[in-house]
Amino acid sequence: MKAKILSTALGGAAAIAVAGALAGAAAYGQTASIAGVAGQVTPAKKAENFRLVDQHAKSHELFYYKNSPAIVIVSYEPGSSYIAAAADALKSLNDTYAAKDVPVFLLSSSEAGRKQILADMKGLGLDMPVLLDDAQLIGESLGVSRVAEAFVINPKTWEVAYSGPIDNRLAGKSPKPKAALKARYAADAVDSLIAGAAVKTASARLDSPMIAFPERTRRAEFANISYTKEVAPIIAENCAACHTEGGIGPFPLNSYEMVKGFAPMIREVVRTDRMPPYNADPHVGQFANDMNLSVADQKTLVHWIEAGAPRDAGPDPLKAEVKPAPEWELGEPDLILTLPAFDVPASGVVDYQNPVLDNPLTEGRWLRASTVNVGDRQAVHHLLSPVGGYAVGAESTVYPETSGVWVEPGQKLRFQMHYTPYGKATTDVTRVGLYFYPKDAPPKLVRRSAVVLNAGIEIPPGEARHEEVAYMTFPENATLYSVFPHAHYRGENASFFLQRPGQEEEMILALPKYDFNWQRGYEFAEPIKIPAGTKLITRYQYDNSANNPANPDPTITVRWGEQSWEEMQYTAVSFRWDDETVQNQKPAYMDELNASRVLGMLDSNIDGKVQKSELRGRIGGMIKIQFDKMDADKDGELAGAELAPISKMMNRRIRDAESEQSVGK
Repeated sequence: MKAKILSTALGGAAAIAVAGALAGAAAYGQTASIAGVAGQVTPAKKAENFRLVDQHAKSHELFYYKNSPAIVIVSYEPGSSYIAAAADALKSLNDTYAAKDVPVFLLSSSEAGRKQILADMKGLGLDMPVLLDDAQLIGESLGVSRVAEAFVINPKTWEVAYSGPIDNRLAGKSPKPKAALKARYAADAVDSLIAGAAVKTASARLDSPMIAFPERTRRAEFANISYTKEVAPIIAENCAACHTEGGIGPFPLNSYEMVKGFAPMIREVVRTDRMPPYNADPHVGQFANDMNLSVADQKTLVHWIEAGAPRDAGPDPLKAEVKPAPEWELGEPDLILTLPAFDVPASGVVDYQNPVLDNPLTEGRWLRASTVNVGDRQAVHHLLSPVGGYAVGAESTVYPETSGVWVEPGQKLRFQMHYTPYGKATTDVTRVGLYFYPKDAPPKLVRRSAVVLNAGIEIPPGEARHEEVAYMTFPENATLYSVFPHAHYRGENASFFLQRPGQEEEMILALPKYDFNWQRGYEFAEPIKIPAGTKLITRYQYDNSANNPANPDPTITVRWGEQSWEEMQYTAVSFRWDDETVQNQKPAYMDELNASRVLGMLDSNIDGKVQKSELRGRIGGMIKIQFDKMDADKDGELAGAELAPISKMMNRRIRDAESEQSVGK
């Protein structure tokens, strides 16, 4: 009946769009109004979980704040005069409630880039997270319609307790920030939730400028999204490599029936950015092995599922394309190394195991790739070795064309195995497949690796985003291929920068949400040139709060350690020296690079010197005792020759530790 009335008033095409919006939105708890043609909808009754990245490349998941008394989300558009008029009110909200454990976010459901948002926020004098809703999926489901529209969420029920203007001054078509404050709509709602009382005003009229959500008027068309031509190819390209028979995914996505059955889960993991398990921020850099879903693919999957995951005619592409996982993803290896069987107990702590294998080769070979084939994926957390590494989701190492790693004949190959009991006793037998360059066609370039680490980390109890810094300085021109970050259960996020001589820092990789369960190397689509004197800076943040569901104990100070309940700031980088070749190797460059790591571990303010205030952790405590003796010029800082003795000692320890994963000479 409603559709017929609208057809008379608006015309057939508009009526179809509105009728579809009414039906489709209702399926996911969102009621569209007649004004839906213009983009106006009734806000959602409940907020669904999501994860979005902010303008600083940090990740925020809605349900992380389940212990907060309230959550505030305000819609935002950079450059909006309405937002400029609301700046003081936003700052007041943020300042007032930050101390009361109430997060206040801005939500940008626009195509604005990070630089534009950073500049806009600086101009407004605001310092609060702006969530980048590039695909508009979160704004759509929350029911955002207008600029400066406030949503106050109750984390106890996830109900939207209030929606509308921030206050009476920001309700009309023209904001009046200097007018008398008569109604504190958003603040009153937050105060009520903090007090455990009912929110008196659940909504108020808002006439600010509309935000364009083009997909809303197309909701009726979502049922026409083709499974065979649109959805199945996305699944095949982005999901099926893991979700196949024998793959690392817990279930195969090899047919329409399987996709349909897991459709609600697929929608959830896309909205929370849990799948595909690739943590690089798509707003920073480009990567050869990028697994991130495009904005278009995110929309296609979520909108198809919200339309009921319909099946169109034609053969099922997944049944034809998704094959069982091969034993060796790179093909049959040239050499297979089998590590000794290891019995993993059902529970308890297993010290790192360091098996040693004799290299059976009688002549040296250049390695071009390797694959680690673990015996029990649940038990093996990671493997490190000179001929490849393993972490869940990162089983193979493939070196760039023309570069490789030399494997000495008849030498000892040392492996580091990290086992984690999972409630069932098991025996692991891990194999490593090696792929060599042809004997008559060796690579021209030497692939080098180094580690930026910080063994002095010290994470206070209960701190949610504690930051630690470490860097190293390249003594000669180099080309950077990849970065492999590593932390443990409290790892929250990580970002990586290059500071070239005389230039500002450049962010080259960001992991807004570090995931201990999915670790991998990030290989740049175009290798990055590094001039001599460039610092490679790593910044890790750790979540030692009770909100971190993986945190073993939020009440303790956490320091460096091998076990997962301890922590690491460990970044392996792969590169080459620009003037080094297989025929003209430069081992002295590596000595200089490694020597810079000690200063980079201690110098948290990156000024090239170490002050007492920067010393932390066990290593910092040892140095602090000897600080005055080491400070030869008595200027209160350690630099250059003053650090040489400690650098020599610490680098020897680092080399000894790393030699457990190196090829013996």
